[in-house]
Amino acid sequence: MTLEDTRAARGEAPTQELDWDAIYADQLPRIYAYCRYRSRSDAEAEDLAARTFEKAWLARDRYRSDLAGFSTWLYRIAQNVCADHHRSRRDHLPIDAAMDTPAGDTPEQRASRDSDFERMSRLVASLPERERELIALRYGADLGNQFIARITGLSVSNVSTILHRAVRALRELW
Repeated sequence: MTLEDTRAARGEAPTQELDWDAIYADQLPRIYAYCRYRSRSDAEAEDLAARTFEKAWLARDRYRSDLAGFSTWLYRIAQNVCADHHRSRRDHLPIDAAMDTPAGDTPEQRASRDSDFERMSRLVASLPERERELIALRYGADLGNQFIARITGLSVSNVSTILHRAVRALRELW
């Protein structure tokens, strides 16, 4: 019995085959940016984004378009992947993190940027989990408040208010 036969037996609508190459090309930059905001390095973000797409591929037969849009479903997977990673992560950086410094900038520029990034990372880490999550979706993944509201189950007004207060708190702490 095929997947479509199983779905038909359960009374579910037939699924439409998704173009995974197009989905990957379209969604990877935003999923990666979201994961980068939720991780410590580019390499870690790449791993998290890859895990997100792997989980989506493995669960593709469970996606239901009548419940959520595909990108909403994909971001929910990314949220879960990042949350699982943070729960299991140790409090030390791997030695490979020293190799993640980009080439081309002067040492002073790198030091200044790294210092600002570290400072902002500490400030964001001091915020409650919900605010960190919304900041990562808004500024990391560059998603709009309406889309964030669909992903998180919050109202658009609530998302806007929480983000406004979080950004204001970060500015005051900076």
